[in-house]
Amino acid sequence: MKRRSVDPETPAESAELSLCEALLSLKNAGEMSAFLHDLCTPAELEVLVDRWRVVPYLLEGVSYREIHERTAVSITTIGRVARYLNQGSGGYLAAAARAARRRTNQKKDKA
Repeated sequence: MKRRSVDPETPAESAELSLCEALLSLKNAGEMSAFLHDLCTPAELEVLVDRWRVVPYLLEGVSYREIHERTAVSITTIGRVARYLNQGSGGYLAAAARAARRRTNQKKDKA
């Protein structure tokens, strides 16, 4: 994590909360995509996408090597995501569960 030598006017906790509120305010994937492209450098966005890309495979129990072969994401990144899936704050699991529900509901709506 980036450390600053001078205390900013806005405490890190309230700045993080403000970012979370901004993310929650977006109405759809298009708005979220636009925000992420404005917020992140291409390399930062690629890292986020790579991490998210491996989540479904890890939840299915696919081996790290197989995930790497399917996605070209590094074994180190796959291991990092796996660690946070198992020992993190629950964010990956909550997002994955909601994404799965959304896909299920979209399939039902099309039927």
